[in-house]
Amino acid sequence: MARGTPDWSLYKSFLSVLRTGSLSAAARDDGLTQPTVGRHIASLEQALGVALFTRSQQGLSPTEAALELQPYAESLESTAAALVRAATGRAGTRGTVRITASEIVGAEVLPPILTQVRAEHPEITLELVLSNRTEDLLQREADIAVRMVRPTQQALSARHVGDIELGLHAQRGYLDRHGTPTSAAELREHALIGFDHENAFIRSVRTRGFAVERSMFALRTDNDLAQLACLRAGFGIGVCQVGLARRSPELVRILAKSFLFKLEVWIVMHADLRSSKRCRVVSDALAKGLSAYCASS
Repeated sequence: MARGTPDWSLYKSFLSVLRTGSLSAAARDDGLTQPTVGRHIASLEQALGVALFTRSQQGLSPTEAALELQPYAESLESTAAALVRAATGRAGTRGTVRITASEIVGAEVLPPILTQVRAEHPEITLELVLSNRTEDLLQREADIAVRMVRPTQQALSARHVGDIELGLHAQRGYLDRHGTPTSAAELREHALIGFDHENAFIRSVRTRGFAVERSMFALRTDNDLAQLACLRAGFGIGVCQVGLARRSPELVRILAKSFLFKLEVWIVMHADLRSSKRCRVVSDALAKGLSAYCASS
């Protein structure tokens, strides 16, 4: 039975110990002393009535109860960070904007757009989360998301800014060594770069008549940046955004007429943030930059 309502600072120390594995490391990260972090953990255990950590040779190991509580503590952390961002955003364009995007878009497409935002609005601090996981804007894990599918939640505001074209590509040197396939059937004779675990995009490819299976790939990874790097290195044939491939003269598109897919691009944020000037500034910049990128595909 819980004996009281724990202060947020206790959960903050709890998360730090979870992530670092020791009181001393957590104290350094949070700018506290080790005894203070130790008292926070003890107070939280007393308030919740459960043991959170056990000592081992490797440091502090979380108990089953601690692992069950972790997502709830992380939700509190996200909410606290969103509260601060929302409060600072009321004063003009000063404050922090947290953006989430897919690995490829975040690493390859957004940097020049964000650089322009910084040049025009140096008072805005930007946080960029690269993840193919759909961050939960309703839980305020991010302020703005760049998504490849239209959100369905009514509490979210979404703008469609264009479509990104995807195609099969290979490095010119690879094609010189192994030849250029002229049909989908000939792809099986080549080193293909693809997924390790099936996802929604793979299932959509199958609906277009391409029998894509994990066993086909000579290199399997779910990290899109790793796939792109291997494609550029000449490992084999893989999927690449047409706009990105055009930036790299060594990449050649193949089977353009038979393998053609488009991804919708949406700028999404919580409807409550439309009154935040700093979020509007960043959202407008993202929409303008991504719209231009889509038009180049």
